[in-house]
Amino acid sequence: MSNFEGIVPALAQALEKRGYSDLTPVQKAVLELGSADALVSAQTGSGKTVAFGLAMAPTLLDGAERFGAATAPLALAVAPTRELALQVTRELEWLYEPTGATVASCVGGMDMRTERRALERGAHIVVGTPGRLRDHITRQSLDMSALKAVVLDEADEMLDLGFREDLEFILDAAPAERRTLMFSATVPRSIATLAQGYQRDAVRISAAGEEKQHLDIEYRALNVAQADRENAIINVLRFYEAKNALVFCNTRAAVNHLTARFNNRNFSVVALSGELSQNERSHALQAMRDGRAKVCIATDVAARGIDLPNLELVIHADLPTNPETLLHRSGRTGRAGRKGVSALIVPGSARRRTERLLQNAGLKATWASPPSADDVIRRDDERILADPAFDEPVKDDERAFIDALLAKHGAEQVAAAFVRQCRASRSAPEDLMDVAPFTPSRERPAGEKFAQRDEAPGRRDDFGASVWFSLSVGRRQNAEPRWLIPMLCRTGGISKREIGAIKMQPEETFVQIAADWADRFLAAIGPDRKLQGNIGVKRLDGTPDLSRAGYQPPSPDKKPHRGKAPFDPNAPKRKFEKRAPASADQRPAAAHEAKPWAKKSGKAKFDNAGPPKHKKPKKRPS
Repeated sequence: MSNFEGIVPALAQALEKRGYSDLTPVQKAVLELGSADALVSAQTGSGKTVAFGLAMAPTLLDGAERFGAATAPLALAVAPTRELALQVTRELEWLYEPTGATVASCVGGMDMRTERRALERGAHIVVGTPGRLRDHITRQSLDMSALKAVVLDEADEMLDLGFREDLEFILDAAPAERRTLMFSATVPRSIATLAQGYQRDAVRISAAGEEKQHLDIEYRALNVAQADRENAIINVLRFYEAKNALVFCNTRAAVNHLTARFNNRNFSVVALSGELSQNERSHALQAMRDGRAKVCIATDVAARGIDLPNLELVIHADLPTNPETLLHRSGRTGRAGRKGVSALIVPGSARRRTERLLQNAGLKATWASPPSADDVIRRDDERILADPAFDEPVKDDERAFIDALLAKHGAEQVAAAFVRQCRASRSAPEDLMDVAPFTPSRERPAGEKFAQRDEAPGRRDDFGASVWFSLSVGRRQNAEPRWLIPMLCRTGGISKREIGAIKMQPEETFVQIAADWADRFLAAIGPDRKLQGNIGVKRLDGTPDLSRAGYQPPSPDKKPHRGKAPFDPNAPKRKFEKRAPASADQRPAAAHEAKPWAKKSGKAKFDNAGPPKHKKPKKRPS
């Protein structure tokens, strides 16, 4: 006897087999649709894939318990990305398994000939991306004549990615009497217009599942020094030791950089970015699911819609650009009643922006420092003490060797060897710089400013012992301290406190670095002595000689700017007196003789041979 009322019995059986005990709000809402079209606003993680599977089942089965032989497709589901389309395919496969349904996928990056053969064999449900589906329709390998239902999953994302023309082509090719179900995180005007043109009397459903989902997510904003961003991510990964962790970056270059560094630190890591082929992306996700990899570093577009069942930790290595992206990223964890952590890595210059981001997203985060090396080691010790292996009784075939170990080395030495072996298998935590704690504005007394403002490096007489470096970029290359400083901190592994004076020249820039950090700075930038963008770095002996570094002292014969005399501080002050108006004899005969540079009036033209020549005025109509 099924516990799910109003659901097709075969699908209710699949839900019970999958371990479902209750439906989410959006899943309950779609059961009341009947055969009507629907425009559903539901956030990622609210169970909308199962929801539209349940919604279209009565239309597809039409009272039958199982599907007949597969011929032309009966349903079409469109998703914005390859990963989401393949995820929808997997979800519909287990949901419709008791009905004998055949589900085929058509996504970009896969072999189109294989997809064509699958369509020729027959499929009840087809899932695909807009561009590939349009290709199949154009080549007449996808028969749309028998479609009973079309589903647009994450319709707002598809419009944002520029798929509007493809969607309209697909919907125009489908039968007019079909059902159209649209699922979208938000309903902007573009979605409303699309729904109005391709749906009939659609029921509007707004699901509130996302708020409940984010209650299972612990948000933490971690204050870090700019130079410690990557080290902080390492400590966060080590502290939580999550089964699966997802690290978000804003660019593919950042993904490649972090992947290379974490691989060197013995993390089992995979990358997910737009430059990878579909086969590489599928293998990366499968490695996360089967436990071969624990950390996935991804961009927002590549990670759109992915679902990792054991994802316990999300780290924002680069801050999201808007509240929707923050919610989408964090929504990868804390799903289906499981708990999760969303950690934002916040350098000092981004504190106010992070606070506004959280406020606009309606989220509350705990502001703290990232786990220190001591915190990570203490957590490791707690895991060792709580290891379930200590609860297992000693087996008879182990007792003889255990006695031999204790007799030869003693209990203390055996325990020490065990601890060393456990710690050696993990990446060592990083020693982070101390950063002053940050108190959000909601928790600060009225009128109190932020706890700390980053010290801007500049000319400091008390900077102390230092080493000067020359950078192969200057004013002519539009070099500015506001982008040089973050680059020096990021690439050289230093903070603003270790940067002294910066002297800009036409072709090079001199930077003062604290003497204690000079060797570490050179080691961090590598043997090629290059910063970002092939900017060369050279260590100087002593103070730079500005007279030989492309610096041109002002020439005494150089004309003053705009015809003004050079400023003389010792010159007597001029007194300005009112002049009497000149008499008629003192006035010049013509204005152009006295002031040939005077401002032109109207369309008058100046001529060296005589007075200005004016065109005859046009006669006004009477």
